[in-house]
Amino acid sequence: MHAFPLSRVLAWALLAASSLCAAAPAPDFTLRTLDGSNLRLHEQRGRVVLINFWATWCGPCRQEMPLLNQLFQKYRGSGFTLLGINVDEDGRKAQAVAKQLGLAFPVLLDADKAVSQRYELASMPSTLLIDRDGRVRYLHKGYQAGYEALYEKQIRELLKE
Repeated sequence: MHAFPLSRVLAWALLAASSLCAAAPAPDFTLRTLDGSNLRLHEQRGRVVLINFWATWCGPCRQEMPLLNQLFQKYRGSGFTLLGINVDEDGRKAQAVAKQLGLAFPVLLDADKAVSQRYELASMPSTLLIDRDGRVRYLHKGYQAGYEALYEKQIRELLKE
C-alpha cells in the first residue's frame, strides 16, 4: 500500500466530487465491528463502498442513519456496501443506537479516533464514496435533508463503472 498525505487524498476527493477525475486510494484500515469481528477496508475491493463517520451525540447523524440503511438494503446485492464508523469512546452507545434504528449495515468502532484522524475529518457526519478500485471519489461533510438522493445518484454512477 502506498502512503499518501491525507490532505492530498481529501483534496483529490473534493476535486473528484465535482469532476469525477482520477482520485487517490482510500487509506486502508482495520476496525472491530459491533459483533466483535474485524473488518478491513481493503477486503472490500471490487465493491462500491460508502463510509459514514458518525457519533451517537450527533443529531444529523441519527437523522440520516435510517436513510443510509435504506440505501444499503436497496443496493447491497449490486456490489455495494456501507460501513458506519462510530467515533464514540463507548461502543455500547453505538450498539444501542444501531439496535434502536435497526441498522443492517456493519457498524465499526473507532473509539480512539485513529481512522477518523487518518481521514482528517472535522465534521460529523462525514460520508465518503469509494469506487470499486478503492479510490475516494466523493466526500460529503455534514448532513442536510435530501443528501441521500445525491448519495444514491453517486452510488448508481459508481456501480455502472
